[in-house]
Amino acid sequence: MRNRRLIASIFGFFLIIIGPSVVFVFMGCVPPSSQTGEDADAGGDAARESADDIRCLRLLSSAAEYYKNTDWKSTVRVYDELVDLGCDAGSEEEVYQYWAIAYEYLGKFDSSEYVLLQGLKHLPENINLHNRLAYAYKRLGNREKEIFEYQRIIDLIPQDTEPLKRLSELYGEAGLHEDQIYYLEKILELEPDNKDAQGDLAQAYEQTGKDPLDIYRQRFADNSDNLSFGLDLADQLTAAEEHEEAIRVLNRLKNANATNGSVSMKLVLKKLSQAYYRVDRLEEASSTYEELFELDPRDFTTALDVVKINIDLLNFAKAMRWVEESIEIAPDNGEIYGHKGLVYYRAFQECRKDFPSSDDRIIASLAHKYFVEGEQLNFKRFLRDRRYLEDNKDDLMFGQANWFMLDEEVKRQGSIAPSSDCYSWATESLTKDPSWK
Repeated sequence: MRNRRLIASIFGFFLIIIGPSVVFVFMGCVPPSSQTGEDADAGGDAARESADDIRCLRLLSSAAEYYKNTDWKSTVRVYDELVDLGCDAGSEEEVYQYWAIAYEYLGKFDSSEYVLLQGLKHLPENINLHNRLAYAYKRLGNREKEIFEYQRIIDLIPQDTEPLKRLSELYGEAGLHEDQIYYLEKILELEPDNKDAQGDLAQAYEQTGKDPLDIYRQRFADNSDNLSFGLDLADQLTAAEEHEEAIRVLNRLKNANATNGSVSMKLVLKKLSQAYYRVDRLEEASSTYEELFELDPRDFTTALDVVKINIDLLNFAKAMRWVEESIEIAPDNGEIYGHKGLVYYRAFQECRKDFPSSDDRIIASLAHKYFVEGEQLNFKRFLRDRRYLEDNKDDLMFGQANWFMLDEEVKRQGSIAPSSDCYSWATESLTKDPSWK
């Protein structure tokens, strides 16, 4: 076996075994002797193409490895070489994009621009290449070319708001506010609830001498069924203290959305109540809060809003009815008891004589009672009023001396209620203090 030689042809190469040694000898497939010259040329071309493909794959692999290892100089060198060899064919997006990025890391944005322009000759509608080119222009400080590039991107992807936002910024920075307004309006067509765009549009309008409110008025006029647009307009009018116009807008929303879900209607009624209150239309504010309460009769805060407004209206009878409504819903809420005390206290201030009568003292004592109950439930807003009553209790509140002066028949009842017309709404009696003899 030592001197034996075995020669076999396997897949286009010879395997030669000499003794214990194995020698591989690579050779091209040998064409038949009858092969024509033309066939021989075609075979040579195929071999060369195969060699070129291998070289291209090797270069692409090297470029990727250099990129991964952040060796930017080697990355651009290899990409330059493989493009010269035509190895970018079929991989144009990858080649030109990462070649440009490598130049960016080297701070050579003019070279990045050149590379991307070459890539766009092959892929004229490639968004990634256009975005990188816009970035290159930004770093080169060429605003005019950056604007032009984003305009081309918008032509390719008109529904994407990102290039619109960048164009808005660029025009704003350049002081070209009319152009900025155009693109901000495009953004809002696609993203109606974009608060940043709304704010920028208002500022752009101010820069051009226009009333920013006109933006919101026009949006709502063009889309009168859009609840969000109407609420935005109402908010802007309120911020500008155009309360009467805000009321008109909110009433329009209320009437137009009467059959809509309770959530949207509650929001409209809440804003409408507040708008009425701001212009001192208190009766309408109270009525609107009452409508709101009908939509959510378990919300004691709405009932309490009715109480507060009717205290301001000096309608103590209605305020007290709504206090009792609130207590039924939230019997452990200190704010409600504090406001019950406030109903009595404000009535006492409104009705009292120069020298407080027995009825005045009864009402003042009831006010004190509920201020204390509110504080015991951690509501202390009326602490100062409670202290005022205590500091002047001999002059203002019903005490032992006043009880002593009552008829025996009244004393036997153990409590006393006011009887004057000014307190006709007050049905609660003041109970005798155990310390009164």
